[in-house]
Amino acid sequence: MAELRRLQYFLAVAQERNFTRAAERLHVAQPALSRQVRLLEQELGVELLHRTTHAFALTEAGAYLLERGPALLSAADELYARDTAFGAPARA
Repeated sequence: MAELRRLQYFLAVAQERNFTRAAERLHVAQPALSRQVRLLEQELGVELLHRTTHAFALTEAGAYLLERGPALLSAADELYARDTAFGAPARA
C-alpha cells in the first residue's frame, strides 16, 4: 500500500501544480509529501518532476503517470472494496 500512497501523493502534487496546496489537500506536512514523491521517483528509477528553485514541471514520465495513475488508484480501491466484502457476514 505504501507505493499506492506515494502514487496518490504524486497525483495530488501534479493536479494541484503546487506542493503546498497538495499537502493541504492531503492533510500532510509538505516536507513529508516531497520526500514521498522523491521516494516514488527512486522506486520507479525516473524523474517525474523537473524541479527548479520555486517551481516544477512534469516530465514526460510524470505526465504519463498523471494520465494513467487515477485509473490505477480507482481499480485498487475497487479491488480492496470487493475483496473485503468477502469477509462481511452473510445477510439473511
